[in-house]
Amino acid sequence: MWPVNSSIEVIRSAMRPLVGSNNYVKRRKVPEKCRTRSFHERGTFDLAMILILVFTIVPVSLQAFNIFSHSYDRLDQKYGSFTEKMRLEMLEEVRKMFYFGYDGYMKYAFPMDELDPIHCVGRGPDHENPSNININDVLGDYCLTLIDSLDTLAVLGNVSEFHRAIQLVIDHVSFDKENTVQVFEANIRLLGGLLSAHMLIEEDRFLFGEDLRPPWYNGQLLQLAHDLASRLLPAFQKSITGIPYPRVNLRKGTVDEGAETCTAGAGSLLLELGALSRLLGDPIYESMARRANRALWSARAKTTGLLGNVINAKTGQWVGRLSGLGAGLDSYFEYLLKSYILFGEDEDYQMFNESYSVIKQYLRRGRPQCNSGYGDHPLYVNVDMHSGNTYTYWIDALQASFPAVQVLIGDIEEAICTHAWYYNVWKRYGVLPERFNWQRLSPDVSFYPLRPELIESTYLLYRATRNPFYLHVGREIVQSLNTYAKAKCGYATVHDVLDMSLEDRMESFFLSETCKYLYLLFDHNNPLNNQFNKYLFTTEGHLLPIGEKMRIKPWEADAFSPASPSMTSLKEDESLFFRDKTPKLKTNATQPSCEAVDGARQYLLPLRTPYYLQLTESLGLKE
Repeated sequence: MWPVNSSIEVIRSAMRPLVGSNNYVKRRKVPEKCRTRSFHERGTFDLAMILILVFTIVPVSLQAFNIFSHSYDRLDQKYGSFTEKMRLEMLEEVRKMFYFGYDGYMKYAFPMDELDPIHCVGRGPDHENPSNININDVLGDYCLTLIDSLDTLAVLGNVSEFHRAIQLVIDHVSFDKENTVQVFEANIRLLGGLLSAHMLIEEDRFLFGEDLRPPWYNGQLLQLAHDLASRLLPAFQKSITGIPYPRVNLRKGTVDEGAETCTAGAGSLLLELGALSRLLGDPIYESMARRANRALWSARAKTTGLLGNVINAKTGQWVGRLSGLGAGLDSYFEYLLKSYILFGEDEDYQMFNESYSVIKQYLRRGRPQCNSGYGDHPLYVNVDMHSGNTYTYWIDALQASFPAVQVLIGDIEEAICTHAWYYNVWKRYGVLPERFNWQRLSPDVSFYPLRPELIESTYLLYRATRNPFYLHVGREIVQSLNTYAKAKCGYATVHDVLDMSLEDRMESFFLSETCKYLYLLFDHNNPLNNQFNKYLFTTEGHLLPIGEKMRIKPWEADAFSPASPSMTSLKEDESLFFRDKTPKLKTNATQPSCEAVDGARQYLLPLRTPYYLQLTESLGLKE
């Protein structure tokens, strides 16, 4: 049954523009003898007026959600509300989840890079086996998990621990190590973590209430970030193609002989390196990242405009022809859009805009519209970069972040559909397998390393729609993590989603992203949520303030000129995300466009019930 208050508000909303209009009714003095009528007469008259309003005025004038034109079925009842008690309970559960993992790391693993949560020991690089890139690409004896967790501590409002953690990083972290690490991982986890904490201290120190700036802080995190970025530079400078080598020795500056790198690894560096350049006033870091993006962009297929997933940094030739939205490509598209949001450079948006157009043209399958029409549920598949033909029958977990990108571009209906697919794969197993074969409906790669991508998309869709459905999704995810992944002193990788066996590793992004997005999903009053358009999340979930400081290139002579485009003043209520000069999105006539979201999406199931049931039944689920 629809709440009475909501019905009354709909009627009131419809009446407001009419009652307040001089053309609708003119007040006049009523003779005394006309002022009283019987209760029956008044009731009959009022009821008649309400019925007239409901059946004539409301359908015509009310542009938002109209309760009288939508059915309210059992799934709407199941997902259509989320009580304040439930929200507070989940907020506390997520807080406990973060501190269980964080305290376990600090007690058993620090100052090593990661926690092994089953045996409660620390983990660092595999010095005995340098070819073990699964470990050595990420770990380098630099307190990785602590650096990656800094801004999560701030988001949770734990200022005292934030201060202590910064002091520990300053005391223990050095990048002068004989370790060969992956440029991409060092950039997003370490450089991003250091820059985020520094900028929170310097740009908005009272954002979370207490002063984030320790009294003894003097830019030490920025100095560490500068040192790290300088050690990564040889990977760019030794490349004749502009595409950075994937790995570099932090002490010697030597690059790994293997020149094959993924598109995301080479093209998801601009947010962190660009921010560093603008903080330091040194263009070298941003210019190297932009050079890499342009090199990748110029290598896209002439026939389709698509990019492959693996390229040779030495020759500039494609090694992998797979084009998709998952591993190897995911954050490349994300960073084109987010770089425009942060820096305001039209070049970045134009590359994203064209990419999004060909993605929809070649990768998208299923019915043309998410919430109307006929056909299979929409799905973005992997294709051959040259022909656009289907290349594989699997999609992977990293692609679950794409709905978050679609939210940022305003394509909410598409985001709803894309998210629904991955959420239901999660429901099928309890967690999300690394690769899922959409033809055989089974995992091709069956581990789950506590990835945050689905949670990130859930959080952004909730911010965009305020639909309680996404709170229910978050609740199910928290329950699954506590049921299947909680180990002796932290949260462990699910080794196989088919038997829920565990692997002894807690990746740093569990604390940096997974817990952060879940916490923000349920913490409606978090200062970050109240100023959502002023901050940007990197692909590692680190916070970067959006503001004029990131729109200025200090190395340009006219950077501080009032006439400079980067110094264009903005209205207080104008989001820095998009301006009037933003290029219009190109769309294929047969593909969905960014239409306004039906108001029902805030109150009813985001994906309409018939389509939702079609999806669940196709995946072997029952609602």
